[in-house]
Amino acid sequence: MEFLENLVNTVNGIVWGPPMLVLILGTGLFLQLRLGAMPIRRIGHGFALVWRGRSRDGDGEISAFAALMTALAATVGTGNIAGVATAIALGGPGALFWMWCTALVGMATKYAEVLLAVHYREVDDHGEHIGGPMYAIKNGLSSRWRWLGTAFAVFGGLAGFGIGNMVQANGISSVMNTAFGVPEWACGVGLALLTGAVVLGGIRRIGAAAEALVPFMCISYIVCALIVLVVFAERLPEALGLVFTHAFTPVAAGGGFAGAAVWAAMRYGVARGVFSNEAGLGTAGIAQAAGSTRSAVRSGLIGMMGTFIDTLIVCTLTGLAIIASGVWSSGDSGAVLSSSAFEAAMPGFGKYLLAIELAVFALTTIFGWCYYSEKCWEYLLGTRSEWPFRWLWTIAVFFGAIAQLDFIWLVADTLNAFMAIPNLLSLLLLSPVVVSLSREYFAGEKLARA
Repeated sequence: MEFLENLVNTVNGIVWGPPMLVLILGTGLFLQLRLGAMPIRRIGHGFALVWRGRSRDGDGEISAFAALMTALAATVGTGNIAGVATAIALGGPGALFWMWCTALVGMATKYAEVLLAVHYREVDDHGEHIGGPMYAIKNGLSSRWRWLGTAFAVFGGLAGFGIGNMVQANGISSVMNTAFGVPEWACGVGLALLTGAVVLGGIRRIGAAAEALVPFMCISYIVCALIVLVVFAERLPEALGLVFTHAFTPVAAGGGFAGAAVWAAMRYGVARGVFSNEAGLGTAGIAQAAGSTRSAVRSGLIGMMGTFIDTLIVCTLTGLAIIASGVWSSGDSGAVLSSSAFEAAMPGFGKYLLAIELAVFALTTIFGWCYYSEKCWEYLLGTRSEWPFRWLWTIAVFFGAIAQLDFIWLVADTLNAFMAIPNLLSLLLLSPVVVSLSREYFAGEKLARA
């Protein structure tokens, strides 16, 4: 077992090394430039489409808004609380700057992968719309590239059980046990029952649950984080200064902080940013492909707002709360560090508020990732895999809640990188399609306004 852990650690260090960071940031920057920074310029338009997308318009099983909420359900999770804290604990305050960079270029990446997922989506044996990187590769590239789609589906189907299931369940059981004394086995049983009640109903029930839970949990978390920032308002300028200073200069050791090089800030900022908003993994396109729409470009504009909300709003508030409260150099990491920031601002109940937020975040991630992984296995095995998969997913939640998952977390992190590679390559190869469809859409908009 020790040999296996060392091997995975070595592979993880390679796949999340400089080449991966260059591929992720480079692909996003390339797409942002090819699109003339349109994703950034059209943020307002994107929010307007999100609002209008609450009603169904076009083909699809759920509304475009519900599809975005499903994607956010999968992305707004432990990465926004524990992931951001881990990035700062290991890379220093400068890691938050590199998370922002990942998000800004990631908006173009997310826009492109959602657009392609919807443009090349299919209808399965049950009459439901399905899409994602595997279908974009299959239908958009020649047959000699089809192995890339298969590779994505394999990695996505396996990664889901780690990053989207057992890791999330373990996070919930740990925080509920620590904060409220709930036995881990009892938490596991409750989580399995809740998960089964939602995921056994397929995308319609997952979409309905996400539509109800995600806006509430995002708004409530934003309010709690803003309270922390208001309490430590006088430290905010200093906190922002640390973010920009340490993005380009090493952080000296101090307090419980061991110190960090610029490379650490960049590496952990980008890796945790991708873990949080999933721009580059291609997963959001799987959810958006089920959304009703008359235009793949509109779906892309709606989809890219997930990255904006997840990283530029939620992760930023978490990071600034940790830095402004001063707990970032305590030596703690993960959810404990975020909890310390909330408790410092709201003594006696801050940690309980964060525990509840983390539990709801992680629960919705389990729902969203179930759909992602299910569609990966459907691509590989057909629709006959749906029910066995959903039952297996539900059972895995219980075992995730009671197990020690350090190794599973590491494997899942590695599989995330393996998912990103085929998706990013397909985005580069299909970028002319993205640019062409975007130009057609906005040219039509100009004609409509004329």
